[in-house]
Amino acid sequence: MPEPLIARTPEELRAATSGTVALVPTMGALHAGHLSLMEHVRPLADTVVTSIFLNPTQFAPGEDFDEYPRTFDADVQKCATAGVDVIFAPTVDVMYPAGLDGTVRVDPGPLGRILEGEHRPVMFRGVLTVVAKLFGLVRPDIAIFGEKDYQQLTLIRLMAEELCLGVEVLGGDTVREEDGLAMSSRNAYLAREERALAASIAAALRAGIDAAAGGEAAALDAARAVLTGHGIEPDYLVVTDPDLGEARPGEAARMLVAARVGSTRLLDNVAVRLGGSGTV
Repeated sequence: MPEPLIARTPEELRAATSGTVALVPTMGALHAGHLSLMEHVRPLADTVVTSIFLNPTQFAPGEDFDEYPRTFDADVQKCATAGVDVIFAPTVDVMYPAGLDGTVRVDPGPLGRILEGEHRPVMFRGVLTVVAKLFGLVRPDIAIFGEKDYQQLTLIRLMAEELCLGVEVLGGDTVREEDGLAMSSRNAYLAREERALAASIAAALRAGIDAAAGGEAAALDAARAVLTGHGIEPDYLVVTDPDLGEARPGEAARMLVAARVGSTRLLDNVAVRLGGSGTV
């Protein structure tokens, strides 16, 4: 496969795109989960654009912006194998011409202040702002985000709908390692013994699925028991409806968890049906 064209400026980007455009936004450090998103939209578009931009405004002071893996050359090769046409790799000045303290930001609203928003208060404002900028620069017809970051996907869909951005937002299935661990760029932080322990997060969610026929409390108790048995205390472990509201028995729901393994904070989620028959 030929290497994608690398665009650094809006002018280069617009010259490289035509027809139906699909966007796969990333922060780099690409893995099989990212590639699955690229492969999903490849048949749907004339031009597939992958953005690689490590967005500083979604990291609070003391978070892992400086440590976040940067693997641009390897990322280019992975994009080539997935059939990406254009890599948009802007600088901070291109994305934030008024500076990082520029006056206009996207407020994520109430759903951005729960779960991840409670633990990382600046994150979703930064995520939605940079995604809105990417939508404006790339002008995609469709964009795809992984379900592993389910709250993020939900908020981006809401933003696109409520701000009438004209972008169809798709969700891509979570891609997992053989032991169930959800693929994430942050998995690279895990020490060897932590990596084995991290798989218990997915095991906890599977236990929750198995117990979901007994209702929300049974699902949460089963999942929490697995985490506790491995010495993991989650930042949160909840069941919501698919829109992050209150779950209802017998209907589609989502179980979401965030937990630290060592110093690495990991997210995961699965679909469940409370009082039903498990995964939906």
